[in-house]
Amino acid sequence: MRHAETVTFGGGGLERRAELRRNAEVLSKAFQQTNNVLLIWRGKPLLGPEGVAWVSGEHPLLALQSEAPVFLGQGADGEMLFAADVSGWEPEDADLSTLNQFVDPSEQVPPNAPEGAAFCELRGAMLRLSPLDAEITATTRAVFTWHASHQFCAKCGHASVMASGGWQRNCDPCKAHHFPRTDPVVIMLITRGNLVLLGRSPHWPERMYSLLAGFVEPGETLEAAVRREVFEESGVRVGEVEYLASQPWPFPASLMFGVHGKATSTDITIDPLEIEAARWVTREELAEVFAGRHADIDPARKGAIAHFLLENWLADTLD
Repeated sequence: MRHAETVTFGGGGLERRAELRRNAEVLSKAFQQTNNVLLIWRGKPLLGPEGVAWVSGEHPLLALQSEAPVFLGQGADGEMLFAADVSGWEPEDADLSTLNQFVDPSEQVPPNAPEGAAFCELRGAMLRLSPLDAEITATTRAVFTWHASHQFCAKCGHASVMASGGWQRNCDPCKAHHFPRTDPVVIMLITRGNLVLLGRSPHWPERMYSLLAGFVEPGETLEAAVRREVFEESGVRVGEVEYLASQPWPFPASLMFGVHGKATSTDITIDPLEIEAARWVTREELAEVFAGRHADIDPARKGAIAHFLLENWLADTLD
């Protein structure tokens, strides 16, 4: 697709400067002088009305870091960018019942925050971010989620330590090195003529339908994963498969490969362990869905690659 990278999180131009990650002296000095630290709290970045709410390397909440900050790279003006996890902060008198739900509308305002800034759930805030801020927040969330779940060496079981500006974990006893992982996922725009295949998970909000998706297995091509996942979930057979666009999806850390597959069958037999429902929808019906006028279908969330692909199929702009 000519405009593939316009998808949310799809490319903000962050200069990651991987060659600086092992220079601990340079990073330490830069962090002490920076005014560009993104705080993240239990997976929620600190955002203001216009995007990332940067704080200085001397912000009081940084005393609550569980580990060292992560070096993100350089911004458009060459400034050094960092992120720090301050999940140890405990907000007073806050209702935290919606944390980690599919939709978390709550916002937490930390002490000494920039004006109008709060910790916000990224799914709900992603559409108001610039491409660069979207890439920065997605990277931050994914990397710190990986650190939180990889505190111990997968080889020997001993505690590991952060290294290389936050892009590595080392195990001193067995000398193993571990790196952030990204899980490849195929998300499939499956069509047959004027029809597109939609499905829904039982965990989604009522009426929400989206494209079928699934993880790529070891030893499997993207094309093979598409055909296997679609058949497993819906019983539909797929022939030709074409790559369209990708989206880093930091929930927790996937790379979504958006593809167009042409169905060779239409009969649907769902696997109830995988999805709750699947159905064919005409292009005319989908137009009603996007207009909010369909009787029983709401579209995939704006900002997700599923919405992006369906919108472009509807507009006939997949090329």
